[in-house]
Amino acid sequence: MDGIKIVTIGGGSSYTPELIEGFIKRYSQLPVRELWLVDIKEGEEKLNIVGDLAKRMVKKAGLPIEVHTTLDRREALKGADFVTTQLRVGLLDARIKDERIPLSHGFIGQETNGAGGMFKALRTIPVLLDIDKDMSELCPDAWLINFTNPAGIVTEALLRHGKNKKIIGLCNGPIGMEMAVANMLEVEHSRVRMDFAGLNHMVFGLNIYLDGRNVTDEIIESMVNGNPGGIAKNIKDMPWTPEFIKALGVMPCAYHRYYFQNKKMLEEELKEFEKGETRAEVVKRLEDSLFELYKDPNLDIKPPQLEKRGGAYYSDAACRLITSIYNDTGDIQPVNTRNNGAIADLPQESAVEISCIITKDGPKPINMGHLPVAVNGLIQQIKSFERTVVEAAVEGSYDKAVLALTINPLVADDKAAKMLVDELIEAHKNYLPQFNK
Repeated sequence: MDGIKIVTIGGGSSYTPELIEGFIKRYSQLPVRELWLVDIKEGEEKLNIVGDLAKRMVKKAGLPIEVHTTLDRREALKGADFVTTQLRVGLLDARIKDERIPLSHGFIGQETNGAGGMFKALRTIPVLLDIDKDMSELCPDAWLINFTNPAGIVTEALLRHGKNKKIIGLCNGPIGMEMAVANMLEVEHSRVRMDFAGLNHMVFGLNIYLDGRNVTDEIIESMVNGNPGGIAKNIKDMPWTPEFIKALGVMPCAYHRYYFQNKKMLEEELKEFEKGETRAEVVKRLEDSLFELYKDPNLDIKPPQLEKRGGAYYSDAACRLITSIYNDTGDIQPVNTRNNGAIADLPQESAVEISCIITKDGPKPINMGHLPVAVNGLIQQIKSFERTVVEAAVEGSYDKAVLALTINPLVADDKAAKMLVDELIEAHKNYLPQFNK
């Protein structure tokens, strides 16, 4: 049959209308024939609400896209061309625990960094490996495009332990950095390109180009003069110290604030913690209001309120990538993929977030050589953390979970690491079967 089949696992997500909008906009380049939205029993109500909205959006666009909703993942995967994953094991209640439990002990509580990020990975990796196993049987030629956080650690696990090698991790963070640069320069986003290198939520913009001209020094100077250089909805946009950013010489991402502005970020989080306004709690209230909007039978577009959710440019990242693979465009995009020597300081087989040439055979990482000395140490430490988290998740190793959290600079204390692991394993025991033994 003409057209392609795309399966979205976690289809009941509030982000899904972003994805639908992206497929609609790109239909002439990406002829989607079938879109299957998959979720679990606990997410069935949201799946049906989002599925109905998706059908209204497609109808308004006048396109022949069949939208299916199902709780049967294996049924959906048969014959798929692309599979996207955007799931949250334990739903938002688990994220609230990931944020509040570390904060209750005076440590950063964040969805993808530190203790919270590790436990999201421990819950998520076994599920993604199960999906990978199903794909190897039911759609062995399909690409798995993983948007599930922590995307870098999940991609690391899939590359090292999965059956399918057609794996790409994706994040909207780099597009957000490009958009921030476009705003600084007051130009269209399409005129900006960056050389990205690092890890997911730990990526740096090494070189910044406007119409092919290197403008890195101009952007650094703009940040030195107080432009914070980010537009992430979920992270406070505090300016960098001029001396720091000037000496660094490359553009950090918003998540670097947890490491380079640690004390201030923890102070802000503790204030939110005391008020019951951690990011997870804010998101849960926002999601409730979004789904009330989605229920409206007259709504047939992506509502603008969705941009407050933190997923801005999600569809640009996901749909742009799938379109480029399908059309073998050879354009350059930042993704999470196997290093293959592109970053000289990291293992060949490790997952990195890096600018790649996108082809029908997948991403081809662009050689970035050695990372700047000023950033290489932190990258190495976080990669050690990520690899140890993957081992803990796959083996169900309590000891390696404690080791991983001790390595992480947001904890960096063996007794505190053990305390946090004990409390978080107990809090999430229903979603951590590998540790129950």
